[in-house]
Amino acid sequence: MPKVSKKQHDIDAVVIGGVGFNPDDYDFRTIKVDTPYGTVKVKTGNVAHRNRILELALIQRHANNDTSSGAEHLPPHKLNYRANVWAVRSLGANRVIATNSVGTMGSHPPGSFLVADDFIDLTRSRVNTFYDDMTVHVDMTKPYCPEISDSLLNSLENNEMEPFKGVYVCTEGPRFETAAEIRMLGTFGDVVGMTGLPEVVLARELGLCYASLCIITNQACGLAGNKLTADEVVEMLEMKKETLRTILLDAIISLPAHSNCGCKDAIKGATI
Repeated sequence: MPKVSKKQHDIDAVVIGGVGFNPDDYDFRTIKVDTPYGTVKVKTGNVAHRNRILELALIQRHANNDTSSGAEHLPPHKLNYRANVWAVRSLGANRVIATNSVGTMGSHPPGSFLVADDFIDLTRSRVNTFYDDMTVHVDMTKPYCPEISDSLLNSLENNEMEPFKGVYVCTEGPRFETAAEIRMLGTFGDVVGMTGLPEVVLARELGLCYASLCIITNQACGLAGNKLTADEVVEMLEMKKETLRTILLDAIISLPAHSNCGCKDAIKGATI
């Protein structure tokens, strides 16, 4: 694994956002972070929230940072997950909140939020580790940072929303799942999406504190009885944009000054 070169930025948290998350909504400056896996555009700046000034960094997960070719919005199976996560560490940050749009396989109403507390990885073609040159078995007993996850749950409750938590099932995409697949996945998972993996694993390998806030945009395929479209996903995300911002900022300001979760030690004892 390449050596991480850290820049000194006093960043309270990095938000890696998915569909419907537009860093341009914030009046931030754009910087380019070079990583061994490619260059990542990052928005950095200050946000005033509840008598606090927060220093944030924002990464649009689907952005195509290779402006010479390709579409502006990359599909889930083509994202440069390693570059995005490496950029977080290069900034000197150690707290990450991911936003993920998901379909529910349970009774969660569309428009609600869920904090992932475990995952099932059903992806197939993605590079899912930084350690190609050595054997490293990182512990994933608790893949998501308990401190950030608890802050997100408290933020939901304080904003009078049901603090759902559950298992995130990640499929390969870019197609939606079949009704039969959802019936199967619903027996061991709560929500289904396409971008949560390998992001959480890569963050764990770098000792980052990482949590996932899932926006439930729809019922998963076959549960609502009608055709699922990308349009309804985008429409729900647009409706919940300001709510998402409030939940994130409330969670970030409630975090302790220093992490006490042990995420930074995830890699200890993992190398053979």
